[in-house]
This record gives sequence, C-alpha cells and structure tokens, in this order.
Amino acid sequence: MLDERKAAILKAVIEEYTETAQPVGSTTAAAAAGLDVSAATVRNDMSALEADGFLRQPHTSAGRVPTQKGYRHFVDGIDAGQLVDGEAKQVASFFGQMRGEIEVVMAETAALLTNMTDHAAVVIDESDESAEIRSIQLVALADQTIMSVAVLANGNVVKQTIDFDAAVDEDTLTKSTTVLRAALEGQVLSSVPALASTGNKAVDALAEQFYLALTVSTSDAEKVYVDGTSKVVGAFDAVESITQVLSILEQQLVVVSLLSDVLERGLTVAIGTETGVDPLSECSLVVSPYKIDGERAGSIAVLGPTRMNYPQAMSAVAAVSGQLGDLLSES
Repeated sequence: MLDERKAAILKAVIEEYTETAQPVGSTTAAAAAGLDVSAATVRNDMSALEADGFLRQPHTSAGRVPTQKGYRHFVDGIDAGQLVDGEAKQVASFFGQMRGEIEVVMAETAALLTNMTDHAAVVIDESDESAEIRSIQLVALADQTIMSVAVLANGNVVKQTIDFDAAVDEDTLTKSTTVLRAALEGQVLSSVPALASTGNKAVDALAEQFYLALTVSTSDAEKVYVDGTSKVVGAFDAVESITQVLSILEQQLVVVSLLSDVLERGLTVAIGTETGVDPLSECSLVVSPYKIDGERAGSIAVLGPTRMNYPQAMSAVAAVSGQLGDLLSES
C-alpha cells in the first residue's frame, strides 16, 4: 500500500505521461498533484516509488515513467464512472438511432468505441449455438422460392432460402410455419428437438427442409468485428511493435481467446504482460461482456498502449457494453 502522498505523485506521473508521452520530473509531478511540499521531498518520494517498482527512469537525469506495477496500482483505484456530457450524449444518440441487422450494429459499435477512445476496438458476437430461437417466419419470395427467417435471442437473424421443384401453396406455407414455430421457438439452437410428423406430406417436407437448413447452416464460431487498426500505427514508435499488434488483431481465434481469458480471470483491464500474449506486452486491454436478457452474449474491448487514458477507456467500454446489451435485448 502507498501512503497518500506517494499515491498522489504516482497518479500525477501517470496522468502527465498519458498526456505528453514524456518522462515526468519532480517539479511537474508536484504541481500536477497539488502538493505543498518541497521539490526535494517529491524527488525522494519518486525515488522511493522507483525503488518499489512503481516508476522507472528511462535515462539518467531524466524524469520518471510508470511501470506495469504502477499502472496496476492506479487502475485498481478506478471505478468506471459516468461519461462526460458530450460522450454520454454521443452514446445515447448512437444507440437511440441504431437499427439494422446484427452485423451492422456490431461493426458500427466497434467504430463508435474507436472514435471515443482513439484506440483499436473489438466487438465479439459469441456463438449462435447457445442462443434461444425467438421467432420463426416463412415468407414466399416467389411461387417456388421460400425464405425462412429465424430471430435469435442474441440479436442475430438467420435467413435461409430454398427453391422447390413445384409451387408452394399458401395453406402449406402457413401450416409449415406453425409446425416450425411449435418445435423451434423458445428452444436453444444447439439442442432443438426433432420435428413431429403432421401426417401431411407436403407440410412435413417443407418444414423438414428448413429445419435442416437452420440447424446445419449455423456455426459455433464467434464473429469478430475490429475497428481502428490504423490507431495502432500512431501508438508505437517501433515498426516491429506495430506489426506484431496488427498481426494479433488479424487473428480471429487469438482475439476471441484473449478476451475470454481476460474475463475469466476476473479482469476488466489487462496491462502489459497480464494479457498473456507476448506481442501485447506494451499494450493494455479494457474489456467488458455485454448481456442480452441477463445472459452473456459477447464482449467488447479497446486495445491501446499501456499509456492510455484508463478512466476514459473504462467508462466508454462500460457504457457502450451496457447500451449494446439493452439494444439487443429490446430488439
């Protein structure tokens, strides 16, 4: 535990370094922390913080910069607060107007997070396999072409179109819809029961076609939406670091595993080596699950350098995950 003055100095160094990307000297730290003590006292405290591993000195006679341990102490004292008025209005306006299919919502949500934080953003839509089927509808597109529309509890809409050799009459279409709704609505997609025979061959054949199309076509692979990769380029000086981070963001399975692992460890912020991925040792990840009707449906995150504005990033991720879950629950 740090005493109050050392904690204030550490906080001041982190906030100044976040703003300027330059090592912070004792005079600047004292002024930023609002301390009414001598420069010598602040220098001694900064030396103590360095000795304890919270700060480091990149060059002789330079100021100090935070270490991973310093960032962790700082982050552990943060509660994700309310967004400032402008950002709160931006989020409210975005979700108040957002409509469209789930792919559009997810992609636009990632873009919103990038715009708010100036970091790369990730939105993961988890497996359809564990989603409940909310509704089924069969629609005639032509005499011999029928489309089924299945709305899932996670907000996804699964569409299947099948062409038949002969025209499908309205009575068969209506009865097949009834059969599918009775069998599928309220069921989890991965464990839907088999269809019972109605004794009507035309109805059973049509219903079975769409039953098979729905259960076979859905995948258990999560869908990953990434935005703001260009922000990575400006976040690091070393080309090698930029290349490695971009490579990670391009690997869908790695991204899914990374966010899942961080959440399972009970973290909302993973700093540096806490991500468990070597190329991200100079990065931090702020992550939150979003829920549909109280059940986890996916996760969102921002990825940036360890020198990020943690309070703002944490507030943005918390607000957006909550609003995204609310929107998908309502729709």
